[in-house]
Amino acid sequence: MDVDRIVIKVGSSSLTAGTSRLSIPRIFDITRQIIQLKERGAQVALVTSGAIAAGREAMSLTEAPRFTPGKQMLAAIGQPRLIAFYDQFFRMFGQLSAQILLTRDDLTNRNRYLNARGTIEGLLEGGVVPIINENDTVATDEIRFGDNDNLCALVASLIEADLLMLLTDQAGLYTGDPRKDGNARLIRRIDQAEIPQEYWEAAGGSNTGLGTGGMITKLRAADLARRAGVRVMILSGSEPDVILKAANGEEMGTLFPPLVSKLESRKRFLLAGKRGGGILSIDEGATLALRKGGSLLPVGIRGVQGCFSRGATVRIVDLAGSEVAVGMTNYDAEDLRKIMGRRSDEIDEILGYTEGDEAVHHNNMLLLKPALKRQKG
Repeated sequence: MDVDRIVIKVGSSSLTAGTSRLSIPRIFDITRQIIQLKERGAQVALVTSGAIAAGREAMSLTEAPRFTPGKQMLAAIGQPRLIAFYDQFFRMFGQLSAQILLTRDDLTNRNRYLNARGTIEGLLEGGVVPIINENDTVATDEIRFGDNDNLCALVASLIEADLLMLLTDQAGLYTGDPRKDGNARLIRRIDQAEIPQEYWEAAGGSNTGLGTGGMITKLRAADLARRAGVRVMILSGSEPDVILKAANGEEMGTLFPPLVSKLESRKRFLLAGKRGGGILSIDEGATLALRKGGSLLPVGIRGVQGCFSRGATVRIVDLAGSEVAVGMTNYDAEDLRKIMGRRSDEIDEILGYTEGDEAVHHNNMLLLKPALKRQKG
């Protein structure tokens, strides 16, 4: 297995096994496969649909209401039922899991974005399985993802996943609807920078009536994630051991290789936010630490210019004014001025809180070659 971090998205059609009720054996099987992945050393985040389907089952409704408050009511009823199944099965294997409910605001607002990423990263590093769903009970049209396919692509990009699996009720993307077209063939791989128009036309819509997406939303999600450096596979959720097989590199479903490396994706993200940010001036010790792959600690900062918020992309320069790096800050300008030159263990005492020991973590930093060339010794 050559993947370290995996995001798995399970749709309502996979969770219900094509029925109108949650399939408990299917949910158990998903948890079992995730456990086996973790035993092999992978970090796994699960994006799951099914809350509305679970609520609909609890209310004994033959179909979901069309109006938003009715759907939100079902999501409120179904979400704890759904998460209870996952929690029960994970605990049977001695595995901790955690529930995370998100809206679009959580990934577009800079502070919420950082909080969401920090939470998911912390859970993964701590060996916990994050179980993620859209917060349907409070989301309005303005802040909805619209479907969990879109959400899982953003999560995969957020945590720089190696692989995103989209489990659905088909074996992958076909040239036509295999339910209606006997000549439809499975598209094994899409390498083109621009997905051909005929593939978009073949994607169609949702047929189960249980989910909010369809193949078209999975194609959009795959396109978004692969542009962020994530390998994507659209797979059949009913295929035995599909998660384990896909992680092992078996040829199945439809594969979307990443269009850029994760490093290139991060580089584009940081450089896109370079202008308009602040400037951090650092001493020689901090400059040397950054060149060796370290993070920027407050003790190495000698000056803070500009007004910026936490999560802003700032320029990092040496005392001669030469650019060393760009990076995303863990603190805003005002707080950095308070803690610059101080030890990391003093941050909490000075600010009354801490967002970590680093002013800029090395994972959120891009060293610049011109500055490297000027370094001596």
